[in-house]
Amino acid sequence: MPTKRQIIADIFLIASLIVIAIAISLAVLFSLSEGEAAVVYIDGERVFSVPLSRDGEYPIGEGNLLQIKDGYALMKEADCPDGLCKSQGKINKSGERIVCLPNRVLVEVE
Repeated sequence: MPTKRQIIADIFLIASLIVIAIAISLAVLFSLSEGEAAVVYIDGERVFSVPLSRDGEYPIGEGNLLQIKDGYALMKEADCPDGLCKSQGKINKSGERIVCLPNRVLVEVE
């Protein structure tokens, strides 16, 4: 049976880990800078790049449609079975990615 001192030490350890995790998450979040372009890769090869300042819709391969609007990129359409790339949301920070594994498509903000 744990003593009162051990319970307090465990609570302190858990609280410390939570505070550290939050601090690291905030540091990473605020260190990301806004990107300038969405770069599209298919099968690991760079296919094209689109400035985030140029609104429009851009087909990727035969089944995906990338939308650039208001400085954000998002996968508007995809013919993959799971459609997860469409639910990954809008991206505009350097290093953020949208990945469509079935179609082997990667969109990365640089």
